[in-house]
Amino acid sequence: MKVLWFHLMPWPDLAADFKQKHSSVWVDIDPGVFKPERGHQAYNEYIDELVHAAGAGFDGVCVNEHHSNAYGMMPSPNLIASILARETTDAAICVMGNSVALYNPPTRVAEEMAMVDCISGGRLIAGFPVGTPMDTCYAYGQNPAQLRARYYEGIDFILRAWKEDKPFSFNGRYNKQRYVNCWPRPIQKEHPPVWVPGGGSVETWHMCAEKNFVYANLSYFGHQASMASVNGFWNEMKKLGKEPNPYQAAFLQFVGVAESRKEALDLYREPADYFYNRCLHTDPGFANPPGYTTEASVRAQTGSQVMRAALESRKKVRADQTDIFDAGHVVIGSPDEVADTLRNVCKQMNVGHLLTLLHFGNMSAGLTRYNTDLFAKKVLPQLTDLFEKEWEDKWWPKGMSAHNRVTAGRTYAAPLGVAAQ
Repeated sequence: MKVLWFHLMPWPDLAADFKQKHSSVWVDIDPGVFKPERGHQAYNEYIDELVHAAGAGFDGVCVNEHHSNAYGMMPSPNLIASILARETTDAAICVMGNSVALYNPPTRVAEEMAMVDCISGGRLIAGFPVGTPMDTCYAYGQNPAQLRARYYEGIDFILRAWKEDKPFSFNGRYNKQRYVNCWPRPIQKEHPPVWVPGGGSVETWHMCAEKNFVYANLSYFGHQASMASVNGFWNEMKKLGKEPNPYQAAFLQFVGVAESRKEALDLYREPADYFYNRCLHTDPGFANPPGYTTEASVRAQTGSQVMRAALESRKKVRADQTDIFDAGHVVIGSPDEVADTLRNVCKQMNVGHLLTLLHFGNMSAGLTRYNTDLFAKKVLPQLTDLFEKEWEDKWWPKGMSAHNRVTAGRTYAAPLGVAAQ
């Protein structure tokens, strides 16, 4: 089993009365809330946390793309990924992902992801989300009725750009380009593994099953709320006669580890409150524009994680946050308790890639490191054997050997025939 460390990079200084004074954390948030000098501190702190996690033993580190919001400050995950590609050595670099429908043409995505793959020595996981309606339809002004068609075409464009051995023309509905010639090229052949974040869309299940992509369920509300979505994907796989390899699925879970459940409650109550009452404070009017959700998904009544978060945010602030932990939104407890819960959840879901949110809300750097290190030392060893004997992970980066990769600070003699400078 592979375990990855995921960072949202939230703005850490939303006021206690943010929910009362602001209509939304997304799209129309007051730009004055952002303080550039504080942003300098936060970005560097967050990058340090990702680098630390990579060195602590996690199989990969994850970044993602969002716009016009304080929930996640990564409008360009590729910028962060390029730093991680240079500053880490063995961990996979999971860009979860680039919202390809926002880029016309998607050449830029193909080029930048190829750069990350080259810098890292072939450690890139290429994530391609449809994108939340807040990011795509409002922050970037895309037509919601055309979004998914643009998305499909963008993925086809990028994968072809990575594979073709000669310049080619692309004549799509939304992208028309006389010359497509992706320089640089990814190290991984035939292309980096593709993971698709999803919240329960029928079309996403089908696309992942049909195209042999990883379905990655990213939930704000934990394993209990995500079971139906993951089961929906496996049902689609069964319909198409595909094998139920657990490594074709991934799942995101908030986690807080401590020496005891009581200590975990004390430590993680405040950052959980911050995340659920401030970071998810989204106007429902932005969560489901007409045309964004397809008829098939409406009929299937799969439910939208984004809409649920927006509706939950309209409720009054809860003084007692224990329901967040009791409902499994955040899994907390001693290392053994957390490991038992996560093993059982991954078995039930048949999921071979676990994405962990060990920083959430306004968690301090010290608490984040404590949570990360305790998980790495006492939880991670109890999870790694799961599925490894029964199944092969066909969706993990297969780049250069560690021996041949360049690492930060390493120097080289000049090649034969080239004078040293």
